[in-house]
Amino acid sequence: MIRNELLSIMTACILSVLMIVPISNAYGHGLGLDTIKSVDVNGKKITITTEIIPMDFTENKEKKIIIRSIDSQTNQNTNNTTLLIGLYHEGKMIFRNYFFAADGIINIKVSPTTNGSTTITGEKDNLLGAWYETDSKPIELTGPVFSSGGLYHFEIEIRTIDKPTNIVENLGIQVTDITIPTNQKFNEKTEDGEDVMFGIKSYYDKISNFDYDSNSNIVSFEMPFDWSEQNILHVPVVHEEVHFPKKFSNFFVPSYTGKVNGIDLFKSSITIDDYSDENERIIHFILSQDNLKFLKQVQQKAGVDKLENMKFTLEASYNVVFPMVAMTKNEEIQVDLSWDPTIIEPGKDTKFIFTFRNAKTGETLRNTSYDFIIIQNEKQIYEKSGNARVGGDYADYKFSEGQSGHTQIRFEKLKGTDMSTEFGLMVVPEFGSIVFVIFTIAMSSILIIRRNSSVFRI
Repeated sequence: MIRNELLSIMTACILSVLMIVPISNAYGHGLGLDTIKSVDVNGKKITITTEIIPMDFTENKEKKIIIRSIDSQTNQNTNNTTLLIGLYHEGKMIFRNYFFAADGIINIKVSPTTNGSTTITGEKDNLLGAWYETDSKPIELTGPVFSSGGLYHFEIEIRTIDKPTNIVENLGIQVTDITIPTNQKFNEKTEDGEDVMFGIKSYYDKISNFDYDSNSNIVSFEMPFDWSEQNILHVPVVHEEVHFPKKFSNFFVPSYTGKVNGIDLFKSSITIDDYSDENERIIHFILSQDNLKFLKQVQQKAGVDKLENMKFTLEASYNVVFPMVAMTKNEEIQVDLSWDPTIIEPGKDTKFIFTFRNAKTGETLRNTSYDFIIIQNEKQIYEKSGNARVGGDYADYKFSEGQSGHTQIRFEKLKGTDMSTEFGLMVVPEFGSIVFVIFTIAMSSILIIRRNSSVFRI
């Protein structure tokens, strides 16, 4: 009786804390777009946008580069604009040429080839030898370029504006960087000598020196990065994904710790994603601009004279971090889930504690009706329907001796709609807690994604 009273008090305390403290996370994804803001040209404020489409090089073969020049004050394209554009990838120059656009928009059709030299075709003007397109003859870049993703570096100078002969000088070089996602695979060995395939999807630049240390259960890899203040102010987020098979149990653990150049990352910088791929777990490294500034400061205080690259490490951890968080597919409702005891074993009472939130604001959702369902081996073994009047509620269940292994916790009919989300956990048999694994999945949800938030918490 005393134990039950203490458990009730503890449950009430946990519910209070979960309903008071909102959880905010943000994903940032590399996009094939970057913008130079407010270049002063004879009193005009000019914005230049560079774009590479499609963003993912695996979509199709043909690519396009689009550069737009806009008068920020009128929000109209500039007229008769000539730009000197240099494009670089992996330290090599793809081209550096003049381009002219009567309407402020430069379109460059890109046709990648496997070999040969890089050439540009189109029409050329007589003033600066700038390439320009006509209705019958587009500007076309042909050669062994754009064969892979990574960081594409543009250096741009404005040379004419308003009139084709109105040459402007000494405006300096403006820089944009476009990142195209890269996918790289690495075959590593487990501690038993078996093969396991890891993958890295980078939304910033290509990675190198990938390694999985089976003894320490640590993944490490390196990526080029410019730690200058100018570059950091230009980078809104660095996003890296580590992929590996869910069946690789040694690395399929409740949580992970991450480091960059030996510096511990914020907890919110490491996110587990079991929703996006049925067979793979994805671990997201999400480094905001503030994270990058912090990492630079720590390195400088440590006396690192020359800051070079980013070395990522991802270490497996058996620490369970509550609450587990998942969202409905439309990102309208967020569900926070905890349970006690942390290790779920057959024959012992388990209390599941959950809170419903507005996924955009983090505020608790009062009067949320729900169906709480426990599933094992694709069969429903328990169901409770309820209404969380204050935004949170709980459910008690005791697993029988035969009910161990992978278990799904599903929330359905949220607020009387078809919205749902799902978690996963492992019920371990007695004496099996040393190898227990807890993991979160979202069959009908997007895990810890808050696109409209940029809050990163420790």
